[in-house]
Amino acid sequence: MRLAVVSDIHGNLTALEAVIADLRTTAPDMVVQGGDLGGSGSRPAEVIDRIRSLNWPGVMGNTDEMLWRPERLDELAARVPQLKALMAVIREQADTSLAAIGADRLNWLKELPDRWSAHDVAVVHATPGDLWRAPMPNAPDEELLAAYSGLEAPCVVYGHVHVPFVRRLTALTVANSGSVGLPYDCDPRAAYLLVDDTEPSVRRVEYDVDAEIGELTRRKIPHFAWVASMLRAGRYMPPA
Repeated sequence: MRLAVVSDIHGNLTALEAVIADLRTTAPDMVVQGGDLGGSGSRPAEVIDRIRSLNWPGVMGNTDEMLWRPERLDELAARVPQLKALMAVIREQADTSLAAIGADRLNWLKELPDRWSAHDVAVVHATPGDLWRAPMPNAPDEELLAAYSGLEAPCVVYGHVHVPFVRRLTALTVANSGSVGLPYDCDPRAAYLLVDDTEPSVRRVEYDVDAEIGELTRRKIPHFAWVASMLRAGRYMPPA
């Protein structure tokens, strides 16, 4: 069984279409989407429509949830005061995404599960029961085991941190699918994961970053210059 996990698209239709084209080459038996379809990108509605048209199963991400639960941003800002400015920026972008996608797409997002499991692979967006918190790539083995061993699958895939990796632990392989639309590992190419019979590998795909930045600018997405700088660098930067 060959499975692909495509996660953290963040409204970047340009990157998504490049990944879809690459999937025709890698030819997985199934594709699972790992959440965060919208958020900071230029075309959240179009991304949702494309995923729905492909009929990929998948899970909910935190930037999907924030569209109907914006109070989560306030909770995070209160809990971690240094995130207050970032949460304010994300709130502006969430409002723009919400206006763009409309009620039908929002209701579809609300119905997504928090986990998917089949063929000895489990997929979550961040960690079971928490869409907003997940281990970083350099987390100790014990943290990964505590987060994911309860899923009772030999291979667990998550997204959220936008940095792809594969960690083979005793009796458990944990992998991160990276981000299609907003990578944070200093590589601006789109990332997704291929899993061959519970053996994961990271796949990178070049796409037209300048074209996507042009869409951000043309559509006047809030803080588009900030998002553009991250797309070019392939890494997170705090908002100015």
